[in-house]
Amino acid sequence: MKKKTNQFKAISCGSKGHLFLFLILIFLAFSNEIQAQNKWSIELRPGVNFATKDLGDANLKTGFGIEGTINYRFIPHLGVYAGWGWNKFAADKSFAGAKTDFEETGYTFGLQFIQPSEKTKPGYLIEVGGIYNHIEVENNSGDIIADSGHGLGWQAGVGLVVPIGEHFNLIPALRYRALSRDIKIEGTKTAVDLNYITVGVGLSLSF
Repeated sequence: MKKKTNQFKAISCGSKGHLFLFLILIFLAFSNEIQAQNKWSIELRPGVNFATKDLGDANLKTGFGIEGTINYRFIPHLGVYAGWGWNKFAADKSFAGAKTDFEETGYTFGLQFIQPSEKTKPGYLIEVGGIYNHIEVENNSGDIIADSGHGLGWQAGVGLVVPIGEHFNLIPALRYRALSRDIKIEGTKTAVDLNYITVGVGLSLSF
């Protein structure tokens, strides 16, 4: 069995890293005014996750996670984003055994519409995009016992944009994510759907 530390080596190199670089280069291709101020932003998004259905036969507990993104507005109200995220759920009983954890990690990308804030009220955002994630299963000793491999899913979200300075914004947001994968344990393959709502408050820096 692989140890948990192998996870971080796997996601930091190889084809997955090339995919992320490729996405950034595509987004740069939209740019006609790269030197303009406040076209770019970076955001850190911690959140609490609520599964909307069982993962196979696993009744998932409330999860948590964090995501980092970089955003570029190529026209005043529309931009693109790309990033990486990690989310974790636990289950007392599941097809993988007792006391197991399910970790979803991978990449996120998409389009983001932003209505800027005004003096008397906050702005808002709407985003639609994809995810390219995998699900790892850990037993109660912290060993990885299965990996679904990466696959495409989708996400959508809405939020508020609350300025807290010239370049900083708080972004309380609600997002929905969906990913379907197959998980194989001891020769038995189980089709699972990881569908959940994530609620969080991001911190954004524009430049």
